Amino acid sequence: MTNEQRMKITNLRNQGYGYTAIAKKVALSKDSVRAFCKLHGLAGVRASTVNPQTVSTNNCLNCGAFLDKSPTGRKKKFCCAACRQTWWNAHQNLVKRKAIYPYVCPACGRSFTAYGNSHRKYCSHACYISFRFKGGAL
Repeated sequence: MTNEQRMKITNLRNQGYGYTAIAKKVALSKDSVRAFCKLHGLAGVRASTVNPQTVSTNNCLNCGAFLDKSPTGRKKKFCCAACRQTWWNAHQNLVKRKAIYPYVCPACGRSFTAYGNSHRKYCSHACYISFRFKGGAL
């Protein structure tokens, strides 16, 4: 990809053109255009409103620290585990909770849900202790 093609892709993307239309105009594959746009912050709905010179995609989402780009693999979003955990705790609504399981506790009969544990039986440790060692329901 030449510098002229890169500039043309950026201009067309900022004007609101899609990947296929840009690919035809610059004589590249759609996947090459899409990869370039994703790498330079021109992907998705943001394409018409984002200036690639002002956006730095190499910063931590939580603290804004600069992230070193790995030549292979997935792009980093966070500088450390503490930033990752802090950011996700602040953005609970973005978590895709697919593994929520409904149960009825055999000790107290109460309905409850558990996230990520498909083999859970009791709603609490107290119910487990009473049912397992004291011989029945509360």
